[in-house]
Amino acid sequence: MAETNQAKPVTATTSVQPKKSSNLISWVAPILCIIAGYCIWRYVIGADSGFAQPDPAGGFWPNHKGPKGAFHRIYEGGIIVPLLIGMLLMVIVFAIERFLTIAKALGTGNINNFVRKVQYHLANKNVEAAIAECDKQKGSVGNVMKAGLRRYKEMINEPGLDTEQKIAAIQKEVEEATALELPMLQKNLVFLSTIVSTGTLVALLGTVMGMIRSFANLGESGGGNSSELAVGISEALYNTALGIGTSALALIFYNMLTTRIDSITYGIDESGFTLTQSFASLYK
Repeated sequence: MAETNQAKPVTATTSVQPKKSSNLISWVAPILCIIAGYCIWRYVIGADSGFAQPDPAGGFWPNHKGPKGAFHRIYEGGIIVPLLIGMLLMVIVFAIERFLTIAKALGTGNINNFVRKVQYHLANKNVEAAIAECDKQKGSVGNVMKAGLRRYKEMINEPGLDTEQKIAAIQKEVEEATALELPMLQKNLVFLSTIVSTGTLVALLGTVMGMIRSFANLGESGGGNSSELAVGISEALYNTALGIGTSALALIFYNMLTTRIDSITYGIDESGFTLTQSFASLYK
């Protein structure tokens, strides 16, 4: 009776462990930014000293009159202004947080130079030196490459698998390590992308509310004071200006961050290709 040779199963567990991260900033930062936006609007832009006729007993939304400058005139844009200021602060906070995270993920040195060094060591069948280069790189590309190299090293002396199975095992290890790295890079970018699309809409809401209030006041006064209408319209347009500026800034930061993430992703893809091609050529 013929015996059936079964290939030795390959462990699917990646050597890169999931990164522990807290979502606290995702919950706390937006709330704090909105609160800070209100405080800036109420106590800085809407400070009593900035108006000819302040309303000290106004409470949550004082009815100040006669702003002394353009900066304090922003206060009269209405209650949407603090929301827009909060969104602007969110853009700044999450952009800084992502820049720091991605800077850490980039690691030290140039990614292309790192990949070339690993290729050189693999060409000389010096896997330990290649792993040492990953330890020096200290970034996402280095982490993925190190995970693949560990499996690469295991597959060199694995007797129960053919070359194609060994390459598949290395490729799977790289894919699993990549799946653990990439979500950390893209985390919280949703806030920037959301503000890009909603910032202008929120600003238009504030503008429309200001226009409604201006025309209502004009109607109550009998329609004879066109200067009040002009002032009211200019105040409402502060919402539009603030919203467009916030959306533009969010778009700039979003594109800058995604460009950096793309460079890391390209380095990770090149790492996986390097490992599989090297193994296929050296250990047939």
